[in-house]
Amino acid sequence: MLRTVLTIALAGSLLAGCSMNQAERRAATGGAIGAAGGAAVGSMTGAGAVNGALLGAAGGALLGAVTTKPEKEVVHHHHHHHHGKKKK
Repeated sequence: MLRTVLTIALAGSLLAGCSMNQAERRAATGGAIGAAGGAAVGSMTGAGAVNGALLGAAGGALLGAVTTKPEKEVVHHHHHHHHGKKKK
């Protein structure tokens, strides 16, 4: 069961870039990271790896989503380097 949860979390993070906005990508990535961390902590504390993975995924997804800047505030830096002759 743990392997299934982690496989789903990994697949979700790999697909996070496919037609998702930044908040959705961060939520998916946070969920995957949270699932892995939660599984590790859950298995060490006796709470169970699956329970830890589920709680970690939920927490990671929530944290990833709420810490995302709104799209209009995201700054994209484009550096244009001109080599050789300048355009007229």
